[in-house]
Amino acid sequence: MVPAVMSDGPPNTPGTDEDLSTTPSTAPDPGEGAALEIRGLSVSYRTRGGTVRAVRDVDLDVRPGEVTAVVGESGSGKSTTAHAITRLLAANATIDAGTIRFGRHDLTALSEAELRTVRGAQIGLVPQDPSVSLNPVKRIGEQVAEVLRIHGLATRRSAPSEAIDILHRAGLPDAVTRARQYPHELSGGMRQRALIAIAIAARPRLIVADEPTSALDVTVQRVILDHLQGLTEELGTAILLVTHDLGVAADRAQRLVVMSQGRVVEAGATREVLAEPQHDYTRRLLASAPSLTTAAPRTEVTAPPATDTATLVELRNAVKEFRLPRAEGESRTLRAVDDVSLTLHRGRTLALVGESGSGKSTTARLVLRLTDASAGHILFDGTDVTTARGAQARQLRRRAQLVYQNPYASLDPRFSIGEVITEPLRAFKVGDRASRLDRARELLDRVALPATTLDRRPAELSGGQRQRVAIARALALSPDLVVCDEPVSALDVSVQAQALDLLAELQADTGVAYLFISHDLAVVRQIAHEVAVMRAGRVVETGAPDDLFTHPRHEYTRELLAAIPGHRDDHDLRTRSA
Repeated sequence: MVPAVMSDGPPNTPGTDEDLSTTPSTAPDPGEGAALEIRGLSVSYRTRGGTVRAVRDVDLDVRPGEVTAVVGESGSGKSTTAHAITRLLAANATIDAGTIRFGRHDLTALSEAELRTVRGAQIGLVPQDPSVSLNPVKRIGEQVAEVLRIHGLATRRSAPSEAIDILHRAGLPDAVTRARQYPHELSGGMRQRALIAIAIAARPRLIVADEPTSALDVTVQRVILDHLQGLTEELGTAILLVTHDLGVAADRAQRLVVMSQGRVVEAGATREVLAEPQHDYTRRLLASAPSLTTAAPRTEVTAPPATDTATLVELRNAVKEFRLPRAEGESRTLRAVDDVSLTLHRGRTLALVGESGSGKSTTARLVLRLTDASAGHILFDGTDVTTARGAQARQLRRRAQLVYQNPYASLDPRFSIGEVITEPLRAFKVGDRASRLDRARELLDRVALPATTLDRRPAELSGGQRQRVAIARALALSPDLVVCDEPVSALDVSVQAQALDLLAELQADTGVAYLFISHDLAVVRQIAHEVAVMRAGRVVETGAPDDLFTHPRHEYTRELLAAIPGHRDDHDLRTRSA
């Protein structure tokens, strides 16, 4: 099965702060020996507002045995370029000009039947969004085995066992069990690893990886990237890595391509671009990247007066168990949350960090009463809501909102963005139509989206733009608590910085509390007042960010800190231009 993907969407409205026509020549070296050679690529989207040129005259080479990283803001054309390679663009997209040469093929000229012989077997794709790319009614193992069978790499009998081996190589723990599960039974990070397993199953010559580790914690991210890097060294596989994480690009890519407003504004050897960026836009990206800088809090994190530190949320010995598929006739359970006790105060931010599957998101769902606790108690503003039902549960829904990890799955594709943001206001009968739209415009402005976004639909936005819409919707009711489940993992570094500033400003203005779930410890250090480290369902360490980052007590915390990307060569990074 070749995963279906969504396009990156049309770019943001061009600004006036940089003149792209005056940028230095960034055309790559001649493509001799290149596994992939793109010349003069232009792609546009048909929208209700007219035609939008998303990619303009892009030149790009990816060489065998190398990783080429493409970075840029959300909507810059990164994913559109990547998806044009496999011809898996959205239905309203058109390749207007250019060639994409892969071996003896010009991929822009191949028929759909011819593309099917190339995709999967010779070009593997790791899409950004696992929830829309995995078949929800097929087990994970079946979806990996399908790639092997389609391309004649395994028989119906041998494919299941080979699929388990591939899942193991892709970093999934207990691959035998995961192969028997459906996508909805896995965490976001585990689903992403399943997509990576599908992409590498046929050992392709080229892997197009569109944000392949954005949903992964840093330790698993390192394992996955080590494996992809191993393919380049062992088999000479070429990798086109689309990422908003400049730390990952710095660590893994031999060549770096910077895109803005659909164009390549700078390209070259990664170390050279990071050490001496030539374009203002590249310098702004570097300045915004938390993993490439000594991350300091975005606001002064000082203890508020005692009157402001009332407890808002308290978990007391919370437990959550899930049933697993039977093995050898025996029933099994997974204790996803194991005797967790936490306290979150008003106006404060408590960050939960840990590996994918460590219990972070399940803990958040217990707080929001989106799942029932197996044992323990959950208190909200002094009231026990462990078994809340009816009016009590509805009141909790108004006072506690959620920003999901996956913005596309959480936004109704039939709604306009205006309807998405005002939906909570309609549900709780707040204001009239005019006041709700005014509130939507205000929120869009605060999350750095133009008011014209109101009339668009989620499919017309990039992943980062959709996440900003999700943040705006969560803030619509001015809640006491916002649970942020990886709220900036899909955002490029500059917009990520804006979103974190926004969250900090709103907290200072309104006293809202955040339960902030993230695998990005550099981000956590900038936003949190307190950090709780989770592993295998348990809290193994808590503390203030500075204390935890500088003097971690638990070995697992030290492993997480060591895995933060972007510091493989700190000396070189420190020498880059200010």
